[in-house]
Amino acid sequence: MSIAQPVFIVLLAAGAALFGRNLMRVRRNILLGRDEDRTDRRAERWAVMARVALGQGKMVVRPVAGLLHIIVYAGFVIINIEVLEILVDGVFGTHRAFAFLGPAYDLLIGSFEVLALGVWAACAIFLVRRNLIRLRRFVMKELDGWPRTDANLILATEIALMSAFLLMNAADLALQQQQVEHYVQAGAFPVSGPLAALLGFHGLAPATLIAVERFCWWFHIVGILAFLNYLVVSKHLHILLAFPNTWYSKLEPRTRLADMPRVAGEVRSMLDPAVPPPAATAPRTVAGVEVPERFGARDVFDLSWKNLLDAYTCTECGRCTSECPANLTGKLLSPRKVMMDTRDRLEEVGRAIDAGKGVWKDDGKSLHTRISEEELWACTTCNACTQACPVNIDPVDIIMQMRRYKVMEESSTRPALTGMFNNVENNGAPWAFGPDKRMDWARG
Repeated sequence: MSIAQPVFIVLLAAGAALFGRNLMRVRRNILLGRDEDRTDRRAERWAVMARVALGQGKMVVRPVAGLLHIIVYAGFVIINIEVLEILVDGVFGTHRAFAFLGPAYDLLIGSFEVLALGVWAACAIFLVRRNLIRLRRFVMKELDGWPRTDANLILATEIALMSAFLLMNAADLALQQQQVEHYVQAGAFPVSGPLAALLGFHGLAPATLIAVERFCWWFHIVGILAFLNYLVVSKHLHILLAFPNTWYSKLEPRTRLADMPRVAGEVRSMLDPAVPPPAATAPRTVAGVEVPERFGARDVFDLSWKNLLDAYTCTECGRCTSECPANLTGKLLSPRKVMMDTRDRLEEVGRAIDAGKGVWKDDGKSLHTRISEEELWACTTCNACTQACPVNIDPVDIIMQMRRYKVMEESSTRPALTGMFNNVENNGAPWAFGPDKRMDWARG
């Protein structure tokens, strides 16, 4: 056994362990939210997931971005089949362990290369769209700093990984043709073949080619392990979470706002004295502290786990904001920023819980520290953002829960709404006259 095998096994185990740990932290953070049942109508949920996440049904609404994303998505899924061979080779010290598949192996490697070239080109075009063409939704204020760097970094990483894969194959092909020991004659190389000729690999000494092939091999697999762990701390976690998030989609009409059971129970009790008022709900214990029942959402603990899953699934693509009529008319609201702020606050709470060894200590902040009243009240609840989202995220639900908290817990609202609320309380209608005068308009 060469030294490379134990080194590979240690790296693989460490990468997998770190990934599992980070993923469990994300799971813990999501479960800080309120319980919510999203397991009804299972057949419909499977259909939504198949159409939206697996089939990329909402991505192709914008054909250019949709087509490019499908290329990257297919490349990510299919090229990673090749990673299985790398894992086998790394653990057992073999080379092209699946070469026994014969013509099928040639077809696989050839397909991987074509896809790799497609992914390379798509990521390059995405970089151009973001940094040279500078589409409006990619240069908005909420993307300043790390979010923009994060997007560019992942695209550059994918280009580097695809380049390493093709260079590895180019060097491997040259070694095969020189009949160097250990390099079996296997695979079809429609992209790396011309690349090897272009770079003059066929004229290089075997030792140089082996160095290039081994460097690219290690770069590719270590890069994939690093990429896997980077996903968990970046917006690209949607690669994993898009599937469960779409399965747990809201199946009711998007414009139907969720009832508040406690309020509905109080109203029924007022209308019918025979109906007893609802009992108070006991506080939940979360991260070692009791979280009382609230009307609406003050902090991430008051949102549902699905709202928090939405926040982690957000791709920051900006389609929601580009469709938002409030944003298009110059108002402060950006549905993308609402989701980013929710995720950032959740991460902040998670770090505080970790620092407190599993116990949450109130830091005096909340979601409302990050999301202003002006943003909340700019929303028209039209749900253009939820319609546009390629992974069925629902920013409106978070906005409405935060507005409910402002109104019902803090008695804070807009002056125009205050007048309407008073009229409803006094007159049973939004208008400033009593029920006895409602038909005055029809006289004569």
